[in-house]
Amino acid sequence: MSEEKKNSPINVSELDSKFKYEVSEQPGGENLTLCFSCGICTAGCPVTEVEGEYNPRKLIRMILLGMKEEVLSSNLIWLCSLCYTCYARCPQNVKFTDIMGVLRDMAVREKYVDSSFVKNIDEIDRLSQQIRHQMVRAIFPQKKENKSIDQKELVKMALKNLDKE
Repeated sequence: MSEEKKNSPINVSELDSKFKYEVSEQPGGENLTLCFSCGICTAGCPVTEVEGEYNPRKLIRMILLGMKEEVLSSNLIWLCSLCYTCYARCPQNVKFTDIMGVLRDMAVREKYVDSSFVKNIDEIDRLSQQIRHQMVRAIFPQKKENKSIDQKELVKMALKNLDKE
């Protein structure tokens, strides 16, 4: 979302009152309207630790308000790592991770992004998991030692190991 758009007031005439129903009619979106903005989804989200603008509670509020264009055109819907932490912790069973899938599908269907973009995101997700696993495996020998690690060196080593595979 652009800085200008982020700080501008909400124009009620631009809201889509049907948007929340479009999302909640999709598999995984059924409990969207049960959200009462407790914030547990945001508090437990690992993405919020590295991206200050990312806020699952705010995204849900935007959906409920009908901010369809802002949500579907937002880069934020692509930052979710689909880890299901929010899903597991939500007291209302809102299934935010599934909602992110619904939003991504809608963004493609309504031409906010090209379908090749989704393929690229999937490949990035797969690669990041492979890198993580290589890094974790590399420190197995140190699991009984009180030793710090050089994360950048681990990433370099993980990438070299992936090239060998």
